[in-house]
Amino acid sequence: MGLDDPDKVKSLKPPINMYIGLTLWEEFDQIHGMEEVRKVLQTTMRGGEVFVNICMYNTPRSAQHWVNVEKLNQKKNRIIHKSTPYQVRYTGWLGQPFFDEAEHLRAVNKKAWENEYLGEITGTGGMVFENLELREITDEEIETLGHCIQGLDWGWFPDPLAWGRMHYNTNTQTLYIFDEIFGYKIKNTVIAKAIIDKGVNAEECICDSANPKDIQDVKGEGVNARGTKKKTASVDYGMKWLQTRVKIVIDPARCPNTAREFNTYELEKDKNGNFITSYPDKDNHTIDMTRYACLRYILSSLSKS
Repeated sequence: MGLDDPDKVKSLKPPINMYIGLTLWEEFDQIHGMEEVRKVLQTTMRGGEVFVNICMYNTPRSAQHWVNVEKLNQKKNRIIHKSTPYQVRYTGWLGQPFFDEAEHLRAVNKKAWENEYLGEITGTGGMVFENLELREITDEEIETLGHCIQGLDWGWFPDPLAWGRMHYNTNTQTLYIFDEIFGYKIKNTVIAKAIIDKGVNAEECICDSANPKDIQDVKGEGVNARGTKKKTASVDYGMKWLQTRVKIVIDPARCPNTAREFNTYELEKDKNGNFITSYPDKDNHTIDMTRYACLRYILSSLSKS
């Protein structure tokens, strides 16, 4: 009576549906990246309806670490929980020497203490935008902001196109960025239609002036576009202007790519480990479009200096 008997096969009851429902990742930050994580989950997340993946790690200090970048990718079914030893200060569990060591580090190296015991992203010392605030910007808040500005950095492939909409409060020196279009191989007619569909095509859109034809294309479609004046306001001056604002507030849900580029933009190091003072010309497409959008304010600041 083997399984090659068709009648016997039909009479068999289906087995209980068993699958791997829980995947627990220890020291998650020590994995080499999301590609490795996906390969594992593509194997474990099969055959069931409910899966729980728990990732435990100490926050890497660099904003460019892949875990910190991945954390910015918001998902509806993702919960981010952060806890520190100071929230569960029970010496019977951790022991008083544990806290004595923590307080000693706090006294001699506060940055290291903030990273290792509070889980803060303290950076490598080369973070460009230390005035960054990532948080939700609600529709109600946007309605109160007033005059909005736009920037557009052209791209195709491998460089992406980046468009953004924002507001600059001159009184508080705070920049709010709350809308973006970001992608590859986006035609001029497509980006123009997207801006028009948002109903903001009458607002001035400052574009990279490297290719005047691109500007004429979107203008012809109905976008109020004009080129930036690169020779008047240098990249360095524009970057320093952004760095010296009181705050740059970005909504990571509305503008995930803008939040990622601003948050991970760091100075590079030479072979001796010293920071290179020039700004890296990579992964900065939304940063460039922000400089273009703020051209009027940058030039005004330049004339007063």
